Amino acid sequence: MTARPHPVPVLAVLAALAALTFLVLLPLAALFAEVLDQGIGRALAAFNDPESRAAIRLTALVAAISVPVNTIGGLAAAWCIARFHFAGRGMLLTFIELPLSVSPVISGLVWVLLFGAQGWFAPVLERLGVQVIFATPGLVLATLFVTFPFVVRQLVPLMVAQGREEEEAALTLGAGGWRMFWHVTLPNVRWALLQGVLLLNARAMGEFGAVSVVSGRIRGQTLTMPLQIEALYNDFQAPAAFAMAGLLALLALVTLGARAMLEWQTRRAVDAQVTPA
Repeated sequence: MTARPHPVPVLAVLAALAALTFLVLLPLAALFAEVLDQGIGRALAAFNDPESRAAIRLTALVAAISVPVNTIGGLAAAWCIARFHFAGRGMLLTFIELPLSVSPVISGLVWVLLFGAQGWFAPVLERLGVQVIFATPGLVLATLFVTFPFVVRQLVPLMVAQGREEEEAALTLGAGGWRMFWHVTLPNVRWALLQGVLLLNARAMGEFGAVSVVSGRIRGQTLTMPLQIEALYNDFQAPAAFAMAGLLALLALVTLGARAMLEWQTRRAVDAQVTPA
């Protein structure tokens, strides 16, 4: 006799699908419909604007700096947290996840407090002739702060589940620290690491709040793509704003698709490790 589905899970699934459709799919569909409605040629023409091209280049530059730095730092932090037990370990993990709880605007204000014209390090920066706030370094610092947790959050649960037996075996067999890392640690977490990098990159390119505070909104110089979208919309250039928003949304969808594939690869790798031959 075939069991009938319980009504509560079915209703929960329907409610989730309804919320997903209304909050995610419908806005995305409206965005892409607006871009297509104005025509592909007109949408592409929006990127001929020098300020828009400068915003794209700046966004790529900030991401190109932030992603490698936070990938290396996140990998090192995850390895220390997963492999060692020490006083303050839980507090360290809490502080690493702090950027996810604090408003990005607050993180931007912190950098202004430190490196602004009246900031703590303003005299030193003035003597060195270095400008951080209202310049590219400030955008990079703000982005580094808000994106740091992504790699750590992807790696720590996996590294804890894997344990340290393979690494200890490699050391017992005479492998050095770097050799163990390249041939044991990194291959075991490569798919999760790539997931973290994808999420990190997506947040770096789409960050608005923190970079808005430290950018000074100087057109053609410190406007990233999200800030340029707002500027275009406020200037009643809706077609150009929607075109750039469509580009960001498309990048986000590509990121999600790639992440889904990497999650599948991660599950396969974990299953292969825990399933006996």
